[in-house]
Amino acid sequence: MHSKSGLSAQEVLAKLEYYCAYQERCHLEVWQKLQEFSLSSQEKDEIIVALIQKNFLNEERFALVFAQSKFHQKKWGKVRLKNELKGRQIGEILIQKALKTITTEAYETTFEQLATQQWEQIHEPNLLKKKKKFCDHLLRKGWEHSRILDWLNEQNV
Repeated sequence: MHSKSGLSAQEVLAKLEYYCAYQERCHLEVWQKLQEFSLSSQEKDEIIVALIQKNFLNEERFALVFAQSKFHQKKWGKVRLKNELKGRQIGEILIQKALKTITTEAYETTFEQLATQQWEQIHEPNLLKKKKKFCDHLLRKGWEHSRILDWLNEQNV
């Protein structure tokens, strides 16, 4: 059967294999991509199954790579990582497994470097405004509120 986009289910599968090989994808992203093609629900399901069987699609691998890369590249904290993974419909067990791959030492070191760098970058004479900008930035990045407040207290600011 051919879809309205002119591609057969086999051709769509080949496109999605490339899409998944290019970078790790979660089931939700692949499902959303599948909506671009006029295929039957059964054909879409079969494509998802084929991608899983051929190991192009693996939620656990996606969660682990996502958590590691966003932590190291974007310096996201565990709150943001967890929320972003939940938003991609990743299960709680896989989320916890992914977060455990970030060592306590790496987490603390990254936070310390990020906090210090951020504090120095904010040029605000009003101390309360500076603290608010600092907290807002780190909260957006997904760092724990208590950790941020503890850091501020340690700095005696």
